[in-house]
Amino acid sequence: MVAEVIVDIAHSDVDKIFDYACDGTVEAGMRVVVPFGRSATTGFVVRLKETSELPPEKLKKIYRAEEDLPALNSECLALAEKLKNRYRCPMALVLRLFLPAEMRTGKVGAASRNFARLTEEPFDPPLRAKQQLALIEFLRDNREADTALLRERFGGALKALTDKGIVMIEKRRVFRDPYRGVEGENVQRVLTPEQENALKIINETDKTVTLLHGVTGSGKTEVYLRLIAQQLEKGNTAIFLVPEISLTPQMLSQLRARFGSKAAILHSGLSAGERFDEWRRLREGSARIAIGARSAIFAPVENIGIIVIDEEHDGSYSSENAPRYNTFDIAYLRANYNRCKLVLGSATPAVETYKRAMDGEFELVRLPERINKRPLPAVQLVDMRREVRRGNPSPFSVVLREKLKACLDSGNQAILFLNRRGYSQTVLCRDCGYVAKCEHCDVALTYHSEENCLKCHYCGARYHMLTGCPSCGSVHIGYVGTGTQKVVGELKKLYPAARILRMDNDTTSGKEGHYKILKQFADRQADILVGTQMVAKGHDFPSVTLVGILDADMSLHFPDYRSGERTFQLVTQVAGRSGRAEERGEVVLQTYEPENAVLRFAAAYDYEGFYQHEIAMRAGMFPPYAKIVRAMVVGEDEREALEALKEVFSKLEAVYAKQPEKFLFFNKMHSPIKRIKEKFRYQVLMRITDGAPLREIYEICSAASYKKTVVYVEENPSNLS
Repeated sequence: MVAEVIVDIAHSDVDKIFDYACDGTVEAGMRVVVPFGRSATTGFVVRLKETSELPPEKLKKIYRAEEDLPALNSECLALAEKLKNRYRCPMALVLRLFLPAEMRTGKVGAASRNFARLTEEPFDPPLRAKQQLALIEFLRDNREADTALLRERFGGALKALTDKGIVMIEKRRVFRDPYRGVEGENVQRVLTPEQENALKIINETDKTVTLLHGVTGSGKTEVYLRLIAQQLEKGNTAIFLVPEISLTPQMLSQLRARFGSKAAILHSGLSAGERFDEWRRLREGSARIAIGARSAIFAPVENIGIIVIDEEHDGSYSSENAPRYNTFDIAYLRANYNRCKLVLGSATPAVETYKRAMDGEFELVRLPERINKRPLPAVQLVDMRREVRRGNPSPFSVVLREKLKACLDSGNQAILFLNRRGYSQTVLCRDCGYVAKCEHCDVALTYHSEENCLKCHYCGARYHMLTGCPSCGSVHIGYVGTGTQKVVGELKKLYPAARILRMDNDTTSGKEGHYKILKQFADRQADILVGTQMVAKGHDFPSVTLVGILDADMSLHFPDYRSGERTFQLVTQVAGRSGRAEERGEVVLQTYEPENAVLRFAAAYDYEGFYQHEIAMRAGMFPPYAKIVRAMVVGEDEREALEALKEVFSKLEAVYAKQPEKFLFFNKMHSPIKRIKEKFRYQVLMRITDGAPLREIYEICSAASYKKTVVYVEENPSNLS
């Protein structure tokens, strides 16, 4: 037999099929070790065939298979081929998406432990051997136990009983269980007529994609769980995607409560061993539901019956690393391959998604009311300009302070949301205007009071806090903006008895960082949760009756066509955390632009009004009417990066010249952030219409090769900075 192998080297020079001789134990999809050049390397078997065009004497042999089970199933291999052609990147880079990273490098594998149990042999231990008798009684009660535990409890008694043949030891495979003990309560809720109708439509529609547009608290999750249950009963599998790692433990607890060990979790916050074991359970079929963030769309499940993308509007579903895919595109391919349904859920769908539903391409199902007809929380817009005129320098308006006090006095909980972390946004000199910036990135540094240092939120670099201005020598150093640390500090002064938790990137490091904070808050161990976007999505805290939005304007004026949409989504989502139980919730939305149309629509929960406003603003210029494409040129050497930009632009300009009517905009420029992690960034920005030569754009950029500069393409990037 001959195996067609892709070597695991992501370089265009070796991005091709290599034939190797193999025996009957090798299967398509296996990872194998092969001779390559003067050394050995790992590769992926993509196909098997009887003969090769090369003469038999020139065929090298595969050394060995890395695992007994093919790492990639037939669907993964077919999908990889499509992604390679779609994004014009090396096949090895695509195939890596389907595997835990440490598995490729050989740094992780199956775990095993030794277990002891009693043999069937009769025994008569000496009466004086108390530890041996105690160990025997322990094994009688527990049937078997980990040998490490037995040695710790009973010392040398284990070896003595093993030598006598009374105890036998067996080495067994074990699975490392992330979030061990994360179990929810299996509450079988009675469906509302609206939920019943949603299930019926999703099951009966002939369309592959359904958009489930339901307000916050309308019961979308229960619809997802029923759809998954239906597919498991048919012997199928499911993929359930959430946008944030912080949401996975909460959703995992619900899935485990309903489906037990059939649910496996995949995300980057797990340890290498945990991620490998969860992947392996899915690959072997012992787990049949894959839950996780974006990367879980590549879960190695077969016979998929349903794919759910919750909070489908979220920007985290777009990959910022090569290949730069959109999760929906992968999910759609997998849904078509398996002939299954793809359900997109959101209270604030992406404008592009909603238009496709309105045009009839997707099925549209609405859940317009909360469960049990509970009202949405009342939103009060507070004009912060008046607060400033009244001499209030605090990040909290008078209204918010009063409502916070009332909330705490009544024994309820509150969430305060702001879209930044740290102590303050920027540090500047009040005399000359100098702003402290990162040496490696073209961005301002953020002050963190707990560590008394400045941090770059792009590359992670840390700097000593300034004692004087490096530009003019002044000691009048000030702060602009408010961060989560500063808000917590102010709250402690105002409400010294309140228990306060902070949730941002600095407090949620580690696998269980998000889970611990959310569990503390859910268990009523805190009164106020202060957080960034992590607190805005999907969480259900029955005792939260007040949400304060401190800086609603911050995301309104980003240089991005989606700034209005993102602001509407954030405000609506975080407002939806309030009043999810019996008591009606309240929301205080602080703004310097209370007349802004986007904020007005958000305060009224008027998605339809917002959509009509937004779609009119984009007509003919931006998605969904046009596609934004940018060729990014990123390099360590500025001169080489500029030369690369000129060369790529020249080739793209020739394409543009052939079909200028397909381009609404075409130009080269600095990227908005000119440097990140000591790499200079330039771009060719394009807005194209249907029929534009997108494939040629990819081919030109993928063919560009430089020593210290990379060129890649982004489509409708989630972050235009």
